[in-house]
Amino acid sequence: MINFLLQLLPRQIHLIIFILVGSLLGYAAYSMKILGLEACTLCITQQFFYCVIGISAFIAFLNNPKPSYSRFYSVFISLAAVAGIWISGRQVWLQGLPEDEVPLCGPPLEYIIDVFPFADVLNALFMGDGNCAEIPWKFLGLSMAGWSLIWFVVIFILSILAIRKSSTIS
Repeated sequence: MINFLLQLLPRQIHLIIFILVGSLLGYAAYSMKILGLEACTLCITQQFFYCVIGISAFIAFLNNPKPSYSRFYSVFISLAAVAGIWISGRQVWLQGLPEDEVPLCGPPLEYIIDVFPFADVLNALFMGDGNCAEIPWKFLGLSMAGWSLIWFVVIFILSILAIRKSSTIS
């Protein structure tokens, strides 16, 4: 498997990232529409970073840029993945807190956007609240936030591989 990944071109890595992100966002839509799960503010923020990564990877794939531009796309993707790692890691941390230490649940995001200043909206999106500590879904013992953390790490590793591959091409 590792040998296979080392033989890929940056363009192929960007396609893999795009397909991976598309699958993850597709499952997120399925879990909200079919399974009836409600996304908390940290989940919404993670989905935003998945969208940023997916769009960037798709543009990099379609553009098939020179190695220096490919590095730029890959660095941008890796930065978005690091932000996603931080957000999903925060949610995993919130989910692991004892019940008496979980922050209080805040109002719905729509209400925060309508009533509060922009700084409070950003705080809600990046820090979360008690709603983010709930675990309504598990697979193989990990919550959705735990799986999201793993996938952000995989995307980060793939983007670093694309950076290294584009450095050896030039």
